[in-house]
Amino acid sequence: MALLITDECINCDVCEPECPNQAISMGPDIYRIDPSRCTECVGHFDTPQCVQVCPVDCIPVDPQHVETNATLWAKYRVLQLGAQKAAGEGVVPEPLSSASR
Repeated sequence: MALLITDECINCDVCEPECPNQAISMGPDIYRIDPSRCTECVGHFDTPQCVQVCPVDCIPVDPQHVETNATLWAKYRVLQLGAQKAAGEGVVPEPLSSASR
């Protein structure tokens, strides 16, 4: 599930720097979230950081981009692999499932 910034956004600028995937950017009038980069902070944090810092509670789940936790993990790995390749680093390992621990 990607998140969505609604038109209740007050452009306070606190969400953009909190996004570990650089999914948040300024749109024509308010901030926007790129659903292809939003993992709801899966792989980085337990909860979406933009939601945590938003003072007006204007960042719900985007109903047009509903994804499972497994899909969010896969997106996280793809984003990390792209970042590592750009930096000339190795591959991100898969997280251990609770069954394999």
